[in-house]
Amino acid sequence: MKFCKKYQEYMQGQEKKTPGVGFKKLKKILKKCRISFQSNKHLHEHEGLLHLQSCPVCDGTFFPSLLKEMSDVVSCFNERARKLLELHLASGFTKYFIWFKAKLQGSHVALVQEGKDLVNYAMINAIAIRKILKKYDKVHYSKQGQAFRSQAQSMHMEILQSPWLCELMAFHINLRETNAKSDKSPALFEGCYLTFNDGKPFLSCELFDSIKLDVDLTCAICLDTVFDPVSLTCGHIFCYICACSAASVTIVDGLKAANPKERCPLCRQARVYEGAVYLDELGILLKRSCREYWEQRLQTERVERVRQAKEHWESQCRAFLGA
Repeated sequence: MKFCKKYQEYMQGQEKKTPGVGFKKLKKILKKCRISFQSNKHLHEHEGLLHLQSCPVCDGTFFPSLLKEMSDVVSCFNERARKLLELHLASGFTKYFIWFKAKLQGSHVALVQEGKDLVNYAMINAIAIRKILKKYDKVHYSKQGQAFRSQAQSMHMEILQSPWLCELMAFHINLRETNAKSDKSPALFEGCYLTFNDGKPFLSCELFDSIKLDVDLTCAICLDTVFDPVSLTCGHIFCYICACSAASVTIVDGLKAANPKERCPLCRQARVYEGAVYLDELGILLKRSCREYWEQRLQTERVERVRQAKEHWESQCRAFLGA
């Protein structure tokens, strides 16, 4: 079965209408392209170039349409994943209230099924985007499709870069370890593990269609395993206290108080702190897997947090008294 038909059947089989890539529509746009094979071949032979001029037929509709669809897909995935993990981590009355509001069954089975659906949704859309951009480059004998994908990544439109996918991976491992004694252990991913290479932690997951994700869990600021991890909107993961330091804010004020001009220490993108995602599931996983390190780091951070809190309230008191 061709991927286009497979993708259409998948999207039509969704119980709820969800955003997707207009794969069939985008293929029709490419078919209307007026750049002939002969002209492409002539350009290759005489200029030796891979990059062709902009296509007036495709570029005015193809890339804007695809960018809008990618944005909708990522937004849908992030929101559904956020609600799922919020439900998993909730407790007491809050948990029952969320169960009722979400109209889900109060069991791990419902959580795992929703997690599976989200993973499949992310993967099949990621494959669709890769295939249609590859098709664009093949039709135009160019690398503009690859360039567009790089641009989309810098705009945080790449679904495989979503911090919520990282959280789902940690969620899967946490559930698997919680139900290790059960005969029926839930599974979202095949081959998803927390591994250590030369003492450095990685979250590794092999997905279908030869897609493999490797998430480095070493903080680029303190050069240690991320503690109280947080993902900036650019996708880079840091310790919360390290991210606050890089953003020139205190842990009391938090990352939302960061100046929009502050940049990520790695990629140097601005406006990455306000929308940071707190990776609670990943924190639980690392706490279970690195108990000794976690306890030592907890003691160190407690001292620093108390110091910053004390300085914060002293400055607030001085400001209130006009000192």
